[in-house]
Amino acid sequence: MAELREELKKLEDALQRQRDELSLKLHLAKADARDEWEKLERKWSEAQAKFAQVQKAAGESSGGIEAAAKLLGEELLKGYERIRRLF
Repeated sequence: MAELREELKKLEDALQRQRDELSLKLHLAKADARDEWEKLERKWSEAQAKFAQVQKAAGESSGGIEAAAKLLGEELLKGYERIRRLF
């Protein structure tokens, strides 16, 4: 009976350690996701301005603006995917 109690105590301790570690990792992942989100929000504002420029310049020679808007959009997609993988 004492052996069983000792084994259960070891199991409980191991589970508590894992739970604490996972809780910390989850907290850090949330902080990482929040930081990434804030960066992406700034880029989103830039992207909206670029998209508006491209639409305004439609028909004109706007290759540089289009390329910049596309690159910024791709960066945003990659950033959103990084955040999605954290959850």
